[in-house]
Amino acid sequence: MSPVRRGETLPIHNRIGVLRAERRVSRARLAEEIDVNPQTVGVVERGDHYSSLDLALRIFEIVGLPVEAVYPVRVRAAVHRLSGACANTTRGPRHNTGET
Repeated sequence: MSPVRRGETLPIHNRIGVLRAERRVSRARLAEEIDVNPQTVGVVERGDHYSSLDLALRIFEIVGLPVEAVYPVRVRAAVHRLSGACANTTRGPRHNTGET
């Protein structure tokens, strides 16, 4: 499974490297725990690639923190705005059912 190339318009920053260092866990050890090679951990930490959801969930489990602790608020707010915009475009017209 290959990480996804990062976007220029909405980069996703993470604290994986900081959290790993705080726990004194090497890249090699984290890679072993989440079943990837150490280079994958490095490119995800640097933001050169996005991890898959599966890989992100494995990382959250190892560091013992929820997504909110790993990804900055700015990114979560942008995702929330985008998901709201998507929801508004998929609702379709409201129909009057005649019920009161």
